[in-house]
Amino acid sequence: MDTQTLIYMFVGASFALYIGIAIWSRAGSTSEYYVASGGVHPIANGMATGADWMSAASFISMAGIISFVGRDGAVYLMGWTGGYVLLAMCLAPYLRKFGKFTVPEFVGERYYSQTARVVAVICVIFISFTYVAGQMRGVGIVFSRYLEVDINTGVFIGMAIVFVYAVLGGMKGITYTQVAQYCVMIFAYMIPAIYISIMMTGNPIPQIGFGSTVSGSDVYLLDKLNGLSQELGFSQYTSGTKSTVDVFFITVALMVGTAGLPHVIVRFFTVPKVSDARLSAGYALLFIAILYTTAPAVASFARVNLIETVSNAEYQKLPTWFANWEKSGLIAWQDKNGDGKIQYVAGAPFNGAPAFAEGDVRGNSGERVVTNESTANGNELYVDRDIMVLANPEIAQLPGWVIALIAAGGLAAALSTAAGLLLVISTSISHDLLKSNLAPNINEKQELLAARLAAAAAIMVAGYFGINPPGFVAQVVAFAFGLAAASFFPAILMGIFNKKMNKEGAIAGMLVGLIFTFAYIVYFKFVNPAANTPDNWLFGVSPEGIGTFGMILNFVVSYAVSKVTPPPPEHIQHLVDDIRIPRGAGAPVADH
Repeated sequence: MDTQTLIYMFVGASFALYIGIAIWSRAGSTSEYYVASGGVHPIANGMATGADWMSAASFISMAGIISFVGRDGAVYLMGWTGGYVLLAMCLAPYLRKFGKFTVPEFVGERYYSQTARVVAVICVIFISFTYVAGQMRGVGIVFSRYLEVDINTGVFIGMAIVFVYAVLGGMKGITYTQVAQYCVMIFAYMIPAIYISIMMTGNPIPQIGFGSTVSGSDVYLLDKLNGLSQELGFSQYTSGTKSTVDVFFITVALMVGTAGLPHVIVRFFTVPKVSDARLSAGYALLFIAILYTTAPAVASFARVNLIETVSNAEYQKLPTWFANWEKSGLIAWQDKNGDGKIQYVAGAPFNGAPAFAEGDVRGNSGERVVTNESTANGNELYVDRDIMVLANPEIAQLPGWVIALIAAGGLAAALSTAAGLLLVISTSISHDLLKSNLAPNINEKQELLAARLAAAAAIMVAGYFGINPPGFVAQVVAFAFGLAAASFFPAILMGIFNKKMNKEGAIAGMLVGLIFTFAYIVYFKFVNPAANTPDNWLFGVSPEGIGTFGMILNFVVSYAVSKVTPPPPEHIQHLVDDIRIPRGAGAPVADH
Protein backbone atom coordinates (compact mmCIF):
# COMPACT_ATOMS: atom_id res chain seq x y z
CA MET A 1 0.00 0.00 0.00
CA ASP A 2 1.47 3.38 -0.98
CA THR A 3 2.24 6.11 1.56
CA GLN A 4 -0.46 8.51 0.37
CA THR A 5 -3.19 5.87 0.81
CA LEU A 6 -1.89 5.11 4.30
CA ILE A 7 -2.00 8.82 5.16
CA TYR A 8 -5.64 9.06 4.06
CA MET A 9 -6.46 5.96 6.13
CA PHE A 10 -4.70 7.12 9.32
CA VAL A 11 -5.98 10.69 9.16
CA GLY A 12 -9.49 9.60 8.18
CA ALA A 13 -9.66 7.02 10.99
CA SER A 14 -8.49 9.55 13.58
CA PHE A 15 -11.06 12.13 12.40
CA ALA A 16 -13.83 9.52 12.52
CA LEU A 17 -12.79 8.67 16.09
CA TYR A 18 -12.85 12.32 17.20
CA ILE A 19 -16.23 13.03 15.65
CA GLY A 20 -17.66 9.78 17.01
CA ILE A 21 -16.57 10.72 20.53
CA ALA A 22 -18.13 14.18 20.10
CA ILE A 23 -21.46 12.65 19.09
CA TRP A 24 -21.32 10.08 21.92
CA SER A 25 -20.53 12.73 24.54
CA ARG A 26 -22.67 15.57 23.25
CA ALA A 27 -23.20 18.24 25.89
CA GLY A 28 -26.80 18.68 27.00
CA SER A 29 -26.31 21.34 29.68
CA THR A 30 -24.11 24.34 30.33
CA SER A 31 -22.32 22.40 33.09
CA GLU A 32 -21.39 19.65 30.62
CA TYR A 33 -20.48 22.19 27.95
CA TYR A 34 -18.28 24.34 30.20
CA VAL A 35 -16.61 21.85 32.60
CA ALA A 36 -17.91 18.35 31.69
CA SER A 37 -20.04 18.43 34.88
CA GLY A 38 -16.83 18.16 36.95
CA GLY A 39 -16.81 14.38 36.59
CA VAL A 40 -13.58 13.59 34.75
CA HIS A 41 -11.12 11.11 36.32
CA PRO A 42 -7.69 12.65 37.16
CA ILE A 43 -5.80 10.30 34.82
CA ALA A 44 -8.14 11.06 31.92
CA ASN A 45 -7.97 14.74 32.77
CA GLY A 46 -4.17 14.53 32.88
CA MET A 47 -4.11 13.02 29.39
CA ALA A 48 -6.60 15.60 28.12
CA THR A 49 -4.55 18.39 29.70
CA GLY A 50 -1.44 16.97 28.05
CA ALA A 51 -3.17 17.01 24.66
CA ASP A 52 -4.53 20.50 25.33
CA TRP A 53 -1.05 21.61 26.26
CA MET A 54 0.99 19.82 23.61
CA SER A 55 -0.24 21.94 20.77
CA ALA A 56 1.12 22.41 17.28
CA ALA A 57 3.83 24.49 18.92
CA SER A 58 4.99 21.54 21.03
CA PHE A 59 4.50 18.78 18.46
CA ILE A 60 5.41 20.55 15.22
CA SER A 61 7.38 23.66 16.02
CA MET A 62 9.32 23.22 19.26
CA ALA A 63 11.77 20.65 17.92
CA GLY A 64 11.88 22.68 14.71
CA ILE A 65 13.04 25.81 16.46
CA ILE A 66 15.55 23.86 18.58
CA SER A 67 16.79 22.28 15.35
CA PHE A 68 17.63 25.70 13.92
CA VAL A 69 18.73 27.72 16.97
CA GLY A 70 20.25 24.93 19.06
CA ARG A 71 20.79 25.66 22.75
CA ASP A 72 18.69 28.85 22.73
CA GLY A 73 15.62 26.71 21.97
CA ALA A 74 15.89 25.27 25.48
CA VAL A 75 13.92 28.28 26.74
CA TYR A 76 10.77 26.62 25.43
CA LEU A 77 11.51 23.38 27.25
CA MET A 78 12.37 25.07 30.55
CA GLY A 79 9.58 27.61 30.45
CA TRP A 80 6.72 25.36 29.43
CA THR A 81 7.54 22.45 31.75
CA GLY A 82 8.45 24.73 34.68
CA GLY A 83 5.13 26.48 34.25
CA TYR A 84 3.30 23.25 34.86
CA VAL A 85 4.98 22.81 38.22
CA LEU A 86 3.97 26.35 39.12
CA LEU A 87 0.42 25.67 38.00
CA ALA A 88 0.14 22.46 40.02
CA MET A 89 1.52 24.01 43.21
CA CYS A 90 0.17 27.56 43.21
CA LEU A 91 -3.03 27.74 41.18
CA ALA A 92 -4.87 24.58 40.17
CA PRO A 93 -6.11 23.31 43.58
CA TYR A 94 -7.24 26.74 44.75
CA LEU A 95 -9.10 27.56 41.56
CA ARG A 96 -10.81 24.15 41.68
CA LYS A 97 -11.83 24.81 45.28
CA PHE A 98 -13.34 28.12 44.22
CA GLY A 99 -15.54 26.05 41.91
CA LYS A 100 -16.45 28.38 39.05
CA PHE A 101 -16.61 27.72 35.33
CA THR A 102 -14.07 30.20 33.97
CA VAL A 103 -11.07 32.34 34.84
CA PRO A 104 -13.01 35.60 34.20
CA GLU A 105 -15.65 34.32 36.62
CA PHE A 106 -12.98 33.83 39.29
CA VAL A 107 -11.58 37.31 38.60
CA GLY A 108 -15.05 38.88 38.65
CA GLU A 109 -16.13 37.30 41.94
CA ARG A 110 -12.78 37.53 43.71
CA TYR A 111 -12.50 41.20 42.82
CA TYR A 112 -16.26 41.81 43.34
CA SER A 113 -16.52 43.68 40.07
CA GLN A 114 -18.21 43.19 36.73
CA THR A 115 -15.61 45.56 35.26
CA ALA A 116 -12.86 43.20 36.40
CA ARG A 117 -14.73 40.32 34.78
CA VAL A 118 -15.05 42.21 31.48
CA VAL A 119 -11.34 43.12 31.53
CA ALA A 120 -10.58 39.43 32.13
CA VAL A 121 -12.80 38.46 29.18
CA ILE A 122 -10.87 40.88 26.97
CA CYS A 123 -7.61 39.31 28.18
CA VAL A 124 -8.96 35.83 27.41
CA ILE A 125 -9.91 36.83 23.89
CA PHE A 126 -6.55 38.49 23.18
CA ILE A 127 -4.57 35.54 24.55
CA SER A 128 -6.69 32.80 23.02
CA PHE A 129 -6.85 34.26 19.53
CA THR A 130 -3.10 34.85 19.55
CA TYR A 131 -2.57 31.25 20.61
CA VAL A 132 -5.11 29.72 18.25
CA ALA A 133 -3.46 31.42 15.26
CA GLY A 134 -0.48 29.12 15.74
CA GLN A 135 -2.67 26.04 15.95
CA MET A 136 -4.58 26.80 12.76
CA ARG A 137 -1.32 27.43 10.93
CA GLY A 138 -0.12 24.05 12.19
CA VAL A 139 -3.26 22.42 10.79
CA GLY A 140 -2.67 24.12 7.44
CA ILE A 141 0.96 22.96 7.31
CA VAL A 142 0.04 19.31 7.94
CA PHE A 143 -2.79 19.31 5.42
CA SER A 144 -0.75 21.13 2.78
CA ARG A 145 1.79 18.33 2.68
CA TYR A 146 -0.09 15.18 3.50
CA LEU A 147 -3.41 15.82 1.77
CA GLU A 148 -1.66 17.70 -1.04
CA VAL A 149 -3.69 20.88 -0.74
CA ASP A 150 -2.48 24.44 -0.18
CA ILE A 151 -2.11 25.76 3.38
CA ASN A 152 -5.26 27.91 3.19
CA THR A 153 -7.41 24.95 2.12
CA GLY A 154 -5.86 22.94 4.95
CA VAL A 155 -6.91 25.61 7.45
CA PHE A 156 -10.50 25.47 6.16
CA ILE A 157 -10.62 21.67 6.53
CA GLY A 158 -9.28 21.96 10.08
CA MET A 159 -11.91 24.59 10.90
CA ALA A 160 -14.66 22.22 9.76
CA ILE A 161 -13.37 19.34 11.93
CA VAL A 162 -12.99 21.52 15.03
CA PHE A 163 -16.43 22.98 14.44
CA VAL A 164 -18.05 19.56 14.68
CA TYR A 165 -16.53 18.29 17.90
CA ALA A 166 -15.97 21.58 19.75
CA VAL A 167 -19.35 23.16 19.03
CA LEU A 168 -21.28 19.91 19.44
CA GLY A 169 -19.54 18.28 22.40
CA GLY A 170 -18.35 21.23 24.46
CA MET A 171 -15.90 20.46 27.28
CA LYS A 172 -17.34 16.97 27.74
CA GLY A 173 -16.74 16.08 24.11
CA ILE A 174 -13.41 17.87 23.95
CA THR A 175 -12.09 16.13 27.07
CA TYR A 176 -12.59 12.60 25.78
CA THR A 177 -11.53 13.59 22.28
CA GLN A 178 -8.31 14.96 23.75
CA VAL A 179 -7.64 11.68 25.56
CA ALA A 180 -7.76 9.96 22.16
CA GLN A 181 -5.65 12.73 20.61
CA TYR A 182 -3.00 12.38 23.30
CA CYS A 183 -2.62 8.68 22.50
CA VAL A 184 -2.39 9.41 18.77
CA MET A 185 0.15 12.21 19.11
CA ILE A 186 2.45 10.49 21.62
CA PHE A 187 2.69 7.35 19.46
CA ALA A 188 3.19 9.54 16.40
CA TYR A 189 6.03 11.43 18.07
CA MET A 190 7.81 8.56 19.79
CA ILE A 191 7.80 5.86 17.11
CA PRO A 192 9.76 7.92 14.52
CA ALA A 193 12.07 9.17 17.27
CA ILE A 194 12.86 5.60 18.38
CA TYR A 195 13.32 4.44 14.77
CA ILE A 196 15.75 7.27 13.94
CA SER A 197 17.62 6.94 17.24
CA ILE A 198 18.33 3.30 16.45
CA MET A 199 19.40 4.16 12.89
CA MET A 200 21.74 7.00 13.91
CA THR A 201 23.13 5.88 17.27
CA GLY A 202 22.08 2.27 17.78
CA ASN A 203 20.22 3.24 20.96
CA PRO A 204 16.41 2.75 21.06
CA ILE A 205 15.89 5.44 23.72
CA PRO A 206 16.00 8.86 21.98
CA GLN A 207 16.81 10.74 25.19
CA ILE A 208 19.99 8.62 25.56
CA GLY A 209 20.74 8.39 21.84
CA PHE A 210 20.82 12.19 21.79
CA GLY A 211 23.99 12.09 23.91
CA SER A 212 25.52 8.98 22.32
CA THR A 213 28.08 8.39 19.60
CA VAL A 214 27.03 8.03 15.97
CA SER A 215 26.76 4.41 14.81
CA GLY A 216 30.03 3.11 13.42
CA SER A 217 32.19 5.90 14.85
CA ASP A 218 33.45 7.32 18.11
CA VAL A 219 32.10 10.82 17.34
CA TYR A 220 29.26 12.05 19.53
CA LEU A 221 26.10 13.13 17.73
CA LEU A 222 26.22 16.68 19.10
CA ASP A 223 29.92 17.04 18.22
CA LYS A 224 29.10 15.96 14.69
CA LEU A 225 26.26 18.48 14.52
CA ASN A 226 28.53 21.24 15.81
CA GLY A 227 31.04 20.43 13.07
CA LEU A 228 28.42 20.33 10.31
CA SER A 229 26.95 23.65 11.49
CA GLN A 230 30.31 25.40 11.53
CA GLU A 231 31.25 24.09 8.09
CA LEU A 232 28.09 25.76 6.70
CA GLY A 233 28.74 29.06 8.47
CA PHE A 234 26.19 28.60 11.27
CA SER A 235 27.08 29.03 14.94
CA GLN A 236 27.81 25.93 16.99
CA TYR A 237 24.63 24.00 17.74
CA THR A 238 25.44 23.72 21.44
CA SER A 239 26.35 27.40 21.84
CA GLY A 240 23.77 30.12 22.41
CA THR A 241 23.49 33.52 20.73
CA LYS A 242 20.82 35.08 22.97
CA SER A 243 21.86 37.19 25.93
CA THR A 244 21.43 35.75 29.42
CA VAL A 245 18.93 38.51 30.22
CA ASP A 246 16.74 37.66 27.23
CA VAL A 247 16.91 33.92 27.93
CA PHE A 248 15.81 34.57 31.52
CA PHE A 249 12.94 36.85 30.50
CA ILE A 250 11.66 34.47 27.81
CA THR A 251 11.83 31.49 30.17
CA VAL A 252 9.94 33.32 32.94
CA ALA A 253 7.34 34.62 30.46
CA LEU A 254 6.71 31.10 29.19
CA MET A 255 6.65 29.70 32.72
CA VAL A 256 4.19 32.12 34.29
CA GLY A 257 2.30 32.34 31.01
CA THR A 258 1.68 28.60 31.31
CA ALA A 259 0.19 29.11 34.74
CA GLY A 260 -2.00 31.92 33.44
CA LEU A 261 -3.34 30.33 30.26
CA PRO A 262 -7.15 30.18 30.56
CA HIS A 263 -7.63 27.08 28.40
CA VAL A 264 -5.24 25.13 30.64
CA ILE A 265 -6.65 26.42 33.92
CA VAL A 266 -10.23 25.52 32.97
CA ARG A 267 -9.17 21.86 32.69
CA PHE A 268 -8.86 21.70 36.48
CA PHE A 269 -12.53 22.65 36.89
CA THR A 270 -13.51 19.35 35.26
CA VAL A 271 -12.43 17.00 38.09
CA PRO A 272 -14.66 15.99 41.04
CA LYS A 273 -12.45 17.11 43.97
CA VAL A 274 -9.77 19.63 44.88
CA SER A 275 -7.21 16.86 45.44
CA ASP A 276 -7.97 15.58 41.96
CA ALA A 277 -6.92 18.93 40.51
CA ARG A 278 -3.42 18.49 41.93
CA LEU A 279 -3.32 14.85 40.80
CA SER A 280 -4.38 15.92 37.30
CA ALA A 281 -1.51 18.40 37.13
CA GLY A 282 0.92 15.68 38.20
CA TYR A 283 -0.33 13.20 35.62
CA ALA A 284 -0.27 15.90 32.95
CA LEU A 285 3.35 16.72 33.76
CA LEU A 286 4.26 13.04 33.43
CA PHE A 287 2.45 12.68 30.11
CA ILE A 288 3.94 15.92 28.77
CA ALA A 289 7.48 14.95 29.86
CA ILE A 290 7.43 11.97 27.49
CA LEU A 291 7.33 14.31 24.50
CA TYR A 292 9.31 17.19 25.97
CA THR A 293 12.33 15.10 26.93
CA THR A 294 12.32 13.61 23.43
CA ALA A 295 12.14 16.93 21.54
CA PRO A 296 15.86 17.84 21.78
CA ALA A 297 16.77 14.44 20.36
CA VAL A 298 14.27 14.78 17.51
CA ALA A 299 15.64 18.26 16.76
CA SER A 300 19.21 17.01 16.54
CA PHE A 301 18.33 13.96 14.44
CA ALA A 302 16.34 16.11 12.02
CA ARG A 303 19.10 18.71 11.67
CA VAL A 304 21.81 16.13 10.93
CA ASN A 305 19.59 14.31 8.43
CA LEU A 306 18.62 17.54 6.65
CA ILE A 307 22.21 18.76 6.28
CA GLU A 308 23.57 15.39 5.15
CA THR A 309 20.72 14.86 2.67
CA VAL A 310 20.48 18.32 1.12
CA SER A 311 23.76 20.23 1.47
CA ASN A 312 25.71 20.23 -1.82
CA ALA A 313 23.37 17.59 -3.25
CA GLU A 314 22.33 17.52 -6.90
CA TYR A 315 18.70 18.57 -7.15
CA GLN A 316 17.87 15.91 -9.72
CA LYS A 317 19.10 13.16 -7.37
CA LEU A 318 17.25 14.30 -4.24
CA PRO A 319 14.78 11.87 -2.62
CA THR A 320 11.07 12.40 -3.30
CA TRP A 321 10.46 14.00 0.12
CA PHE A 322 12.04 17.25 -1.10
CA ALA A 323 9.66 17.60 -4.05
CA ASN A 324 6.72 16.66 -1.82
CA TRP A 325 7.46 19.45 0.65
CA GLU A 326 8.42 21.84 -2.15
CA LYS A 327 4.83 21.69 -3.38
CA SER A 328 3.65 23.07 -0.04
CA GLY A 329 5.91 26.12 -0.34
CA LEU A 330 7.62 25.29 2.97
CA ILE A 331 10.98 24.42 1.43
CA ALA A 332 12.47 26.08 -1.65
CA TRP A 333 15.69 26.25 -3.65
CA GLN A 334 17.04 28.84 -6.06
CA ASP A 335 20.04 27.82 -8.14
CA LYS A 336 21.97 31.09 -7.86
CA ASN A 337 25.26 29.83 -9.30
CA GLY A 338 23.72 27.52 -11.93
CA ASP A 339 25.63 24.39 -10.87
CA GLY A 340 22.52 22.27 -10.24
CA LYS A 341 23.54 21.68 -6.61
CA ILE A 342 21.99 23.00 -3.41
CA GLN A 343 24.29 25.37 -1.54
CA TYR A 344 23.00 25.44 2.04
CA VAL A 345 24.90 27.97 4.12
CA ALA A 346 24.08 30.64 6.72
CA GLY A 347 21.95 33.56 5.56
CA ALA A 348 18.48 34.23 4.14
CA PRO A 349 18.22 32.94 0.54
CA PHE A 350 15.36 35.18 -0.61
CA ASN A 351 13.94 38.62 0.12
CA GLY A 352 10.94 37.41 2.10
CA ALA A 353 9.11 34.08 2.22
CA PRO A 354 9.11 31.94 -0.96
CA ALA A 355 6.26 32.35 -3.40
CA PHE A 356 5.83 30.18 -6.48
CA ALA A 357 4.62 30.94 -9.98
CA GLU A 358 1.41 29.45 -11.35
CA GLY A 359 1.66 26.19 -13.23
CA ASP A 360 4.52 24.69 -11.23
CA VAL A 361 7.17 26.49 -13.31
CA ARG A 362 10.61 24.87 -13.24
CA GLY A 363 14.07 26.36 -13.66
CA ASN A 364 17.04 25.10 -15.67
CA SER A 365 18.08 22.67 -12.94
CA GLY A 366 14.54 21.39 -12.36
CA GLU A 367 13.87 23.55 -9.30
CA ARG A 368 10.53 25.15 -8.61
CA VAL A 369 11.03 28.79 -9.56
CA VAL A 370 11.04 31.29 -6.71
CA THR A 371 9.50 34.60 -7.71
CA ASN A 372 11.07 36.61 -4.86
CA GLU A 373 14.39 38.25 -5.64
CA SER A 374 17.40 36.45 -4.21
CA THR A 375 19.74 37.98 -1.67
CA ALA A 376 23.43 38.54 -2.28
CA ASN A 377 24.70 35.76 0.01
CA GLY A 378 25.44 32.26 -1.20
CA ASN A 379 22.57 30.44 0.57
CA GLU A 380 20.22 28.84 -1.96
CA LEU A 381 17.87 26.94 0.38
CA TYR A 382 14.81 28.14 2.27
CA VAL A 383 13.48 25.79 4.97
CA ASP A 384 10.45 26.62 7.11
CA ARG A 385 11.40 25.41 10.59
CA ASP A 386 7.83 24.19 11.16
CA ILE A 387 8.37 21.26 8.78
CA MET A 388 11.29 19.66 10.61
CA VAL A 389 9.35 17.21 12.80
CA LEU A 390 6.84 16.35 10.07
CA ALA A 391 9.44 15.85 7.34
CA ASN A 392 11.89 13.98 9.58
CA PRO A 393 10.50 10.46 8.94
CA GLU A 394 10.56 11.08 5.19
CA ILE A 395 14.12 12.46 5.28
CA ALA A 396 15.17 9.36 7.26
CA GLN A 397 13.33 7.15 4.73
CA LEU A 398 11.12 5.46 7.31
CA PRO A 399 8.20 3.20 6.25
CA GLY A 400 5.03 4.77 4.86
CA TRP A 401 2.93 3.86 7.88
CA VAL A 402 5.27 5.91 10.15
CA ILE A 403 4.85 8.93 7.87
CA ALA A 404 1.07 8.45 7.97
CA LEU A 405 1.17 8.19 11.76
CA ILE A 406 3.04 11.47 12.17
CA ALA A 407 0.53 13.19 9.87
CA ALA A 408 -2.28 12.05 12.18
CA GLY A 409 -0.24 13.10 15.23
CA GLY A 410 0.44 16.59 13.93
CA LEU A 411 -3.23 17.13 13.25
CA ALA A 412 -4.18 15.76 16.68
CA ALA A 413 -1.79 18.21 18.37
CA ALA A 414 -3.07 21.27 16.54
CA LEU A 415 -6.76 20.37 16.68
CA SER A 416 -6.79 19.43 20.37
CA THR A 417 -5.43 22.78 21.52
CA ALA A 418 -7.48 24.74 18.99
CA ALA A 419 -10.64 23.13 20.35
CA GLY A 420 -9.72 23.96 23.96
CA LEU A 421 -8.97 27.57 23.07
CA LEU A 422 -12.16 28.01 21.09
CA LEU A 423 -14.19 26.61 23.97
CA VAL A 424 -12.60 29.12 26.35
CA ILE A 425 -13.44 31.96 23.96
CA SER A 426 -17.05 30.80 23.59
CA THR A 427 -17.61 30.32 27.34
CA SER A 428 -16.08 33.71 28.11
CA ILE A 429 -18.44 35.37 25.67
CA SER A 430 -21.60 33.41 26.53
CA HIS A 431 -21.13 32.97 30.30
CA ASP A 432 -19.03 35.94 31.42
CA LEU A 433 -20.06 38.60 28.94
CA LEU A 434 -23.62 37.67 27.96
CA LYS A 435 -25.11 35.78 30.93
CA SER A 436 -23.31 37.78 33.61
CA ASN A 437 -23.52 41.22 32.04
CA LEU A 438 -25.50 41.92 28.90
CA ALA A 439 -28.42 39.45 29.18
CA PRO A 440 -28.63 38.03 32.72
CA ASN A 441 -32.20 36.74 32.22
CA ILE A 442 -31.49 34.21 29.47
CA ASN A 443 -32.21 30.58 30.37
CA GLU A 444 -29.76 27.69 30.23
CA LYS A 445 -30.86 26.57 26.77
CA GLN A 446 -30.33 30.07 25.37
CA GLU A 447 -26.94 30.33 27.07
CA LEU A 448 -25.87 26.99 25.57
CA LEU A 449 -26.96 28.17 22.12
CA ALA A 450 -25.03 31.42 22.60
CA ALA A 451 -21.91 29.44 23.58
CA ARG A 452 -22.14 27.35 20.41
CA LEU A 453 -22.69 30.40 18.22
CA ALA A 454 -19.74 32.14 19.88
CA ALA A 455 -17.58 29.05 19.23
CA ALA A 456 -18.63 29.05 15.57
CA ALA A 457 -17.74 32.75 15.22
CA ALA A 458 -14.43 32.17 17.00
CA ILE A 459 -13.57 29.39 14.54
CA MET A 460 -14.06 31.84 11.67
CA VAL A 461 -11.69 34.37 13.25
CA ALA A 462 -9.20 31.63 14.13
CA GLY A 463 -9.22 30.50 10.50
CA TYR A 464 -8.35 34.00 9.35
CA PHE A 465 -5.37 34.13 11.71
CA GLY A 466 -4.31 30.68 10.55
CA ILE A 467 -4.23 31.91 6.95
CA ASN A 468 -2.52 35.17 7.91
CA PRO A 469 -0.32 34.25 10.91
CA PRO A 470 1.96 36.85 12.54
CA GLY A 471 4.93 34.45 12.65
CA PHE A 472 5.87 30.79 12.78
CA VAL A 473 3.96 28.54 15.16
CA ALA A 474 6.19 28.50 18.25
CA GLN A 475 6.80 32.25 18.01
CA VAL A 476 3.09 33.07 17.80
CA VAL A 477 2.41 30.86 20.80
CA ALA A 478 5.24 32.54 22.74
CA PHE A 479 3.42 35.86 22.28
CA ALA A 480 0.26 34.35 23.75
CA PHE A 481 2.22 33.21 26.80
CA GLY A 482 3.66 36.69 27.21
CA LEU A 483 0.19 38.21 27.16
CA ALA A 484 -1.04 35.65 29.72
CA ALA A 485 1.95 36.31 31.97
CA ALA A 486 1.41 40.07 31.85
CA SER A 487 -2.34 40.03 32.44
CA PHE A 488 -3.78 36.96 34.18
CA PHE A 489 -1.03 35.51 36.28
CA PRO A 490 -0.59 38.41 38.75
CA ALA A 491 -4.36 38.86 39.16
CA ILE A 492 -4.88 35.15 39.88
CA LEU A 493 -1.86 34.78 42.16
CA MET A 494 -2.69 37.86 44.23
CA GLY A 495 -6.34 36.89 44.22
CA ILE A 496 -5.41 33.63 45.98
CA PHE A 497 -2.57 34.72 48.28
CA ASN A 498 -3.21 38.39 49.04
CA LYS A 499 -6.59 38.98 50.62
CA LYS A 500 -5.99 42.75 50.72
CA MET A 501 -5.71 43.02 46.93
CA ASN A 502 -8.75 44.98 45.74
CA LYS A 503 -10.59 45.41 42.47
CA GLU A 504 -8.99 48.75 41.61
CA GLY A 505 -5.50 47.29 41.90
CA ALA A 506 -6.32 44.14 39.91
CA ILE A 507 -8.05 46.01 37.07
CA ALA A 508 -5.29 48.60 36.77
CA GLY A 509 -2.59 45.92 36.83
CA MET A 510 -4.25 43.73 34.18
CA LEU A 511 -4.78 46.68 31.84
CA VAL A 512 -1.27 48.05 32.21
CA GLY A 513 0.35 44.61 31.77
CA LEU A 514 -1.77 43.67 28.76
CA ILE A 515 -1.51 47.03 26.97
CA PHE A 516 2.24 47.37 27.50
CA THR A 517 3.01 43.82 26.36
CA PHE A 518 0.64 43.91 23.40
CA ALA A 519 1.98 47.31 22.24
CA TYR A 520 5.61 46.15 22.50
CA ILE A 521 4.94 43.01 20.45
CA VAL A 522 2.89 44.87 17.82
CA TYR A 523 5.52 47.61 17.44
CA PHE A 524 8.46 45.29 16.83
CA LYS A 525 6.58 42.66 14.83
CA PHE A 526 4.21 44.75 12.72
CA VAL A 527 4.78 48.51 12.97
CA ASN A 528 8.58 48.60 12.73
CA PRO A 529 9.97 45.08 12.20
CA ALA A 530 13.26 46.53 10.93
CA ALA A 531 13.92 47.76 14.47
CA ASN A 532 13.45 44.29 15.97
CA THR A 533 17.09 43.94 17.04
CA PRO A 534 18.73 43.60 20.49
CA ASP A 535 20.07 47.16 20.23
CA ASN A 536 16.54 48.56 20.14
CA TRP A 537 14.87 46.27 22.69
CA LEU A 538 14.03 47.56 26.14
CA PHE A 539 16.85 46.37 28.44
CA GLY A 540 17.76 43.87 25.72
CA VAL A 541 14.48 41.93 26.10
CA SER A 542 12.93 40.52 22.91
CA PRO A 543 9.18 40.57 22.12
CA GLU A 544 9.05 36.86 23.08
CA GLY A 545 10.25 37.70 26.60
CA ILE A 546 8.59 41.06 27.21
CA GLY A 547 5.66 39.39 28.99
CA THR A 548 7.90 39.04 32.05
CA PHE A 549 8.41 42.80 32.12
CA GLY A 550 4.65 43.28 31.65
CA MET A 551 4.06 40.94 34.59
CA ILE A 552 6.39 42.98 36.80
CA LEU A 553 4.53 46.16 35.80
CA ASN A 554 1.25 44.42 36.62
CA PHE A 555 2.42 43.47 40.13
CA VAL A 556 3.83 46.94 40.83
CA VAL A 557 0.76 48.83 39.56
CA SER A 558 -1.66 46.46 41.32
CA TYR A 559 0.12 46.80 44.64
CA ALA A 560 0.50 50.59 44.38
CA VAL A 561 -3.14 51.18 43.41
CA SER A 562 -4.43 48.82 46.12
CA LYS A 563 -2.54 50.83 48.75
CA VAL A 564 -4.29 54.10 47.89
CA THR A 565 -7.80 52.66 47.40
CA PRO A 566 -10.25 51.03 49.84
CA PRO A 567 -9.50 47.40 50.89
CA PRO A 568 -11.80 44.57 49.76
CA PRO A 569 -15.02 43.95 51.77
CA GLU A 570 -14.76 41.59 54.73
CA HIS A 571 -16.69 38.79 53.00
CA ILE A 572 -14.18 38.83 50.12
CA GLN A 573 -11.27 38.55 52.53
CA HIS A 574 -12.99 35.59 54.23
CA LEU A 575 -13.58 34.07 50.79
CA VAL A 576 -9.83 34.23 50.09
CA ASP A 577 -9.13 32.50 53.41
CA ASP A 578 -11.64 29.77 52.52
CA ILE A 579 -9.98 29.19 49.14
CA ARG A 580 -6.47 28.98 50.52
CA ILE A 581 -6.79 27.23 53.88
CA PRO A 582 -7.57 23.48 53.82
CA ARG A 583 -10.65 22.19 55.59
CA GLY A 584 -9.87 21.08 59.15
CA ALA A 585 -6.85 23.36 59.42
CA GLY A 586 -8.55 25.54 61.99
CA ALA A 587 -9.67 29.13 61.81
CA PRO A 588 -7.30 31.55 60.11
CA VAL A 589 -5.16 33.62 62.44
CA ALA A 590 -6.16 37.26 62.43
CA ASP A 591 -3.73 39.78 61.01
CA HIS A 592 -1.85 41.83 63.57
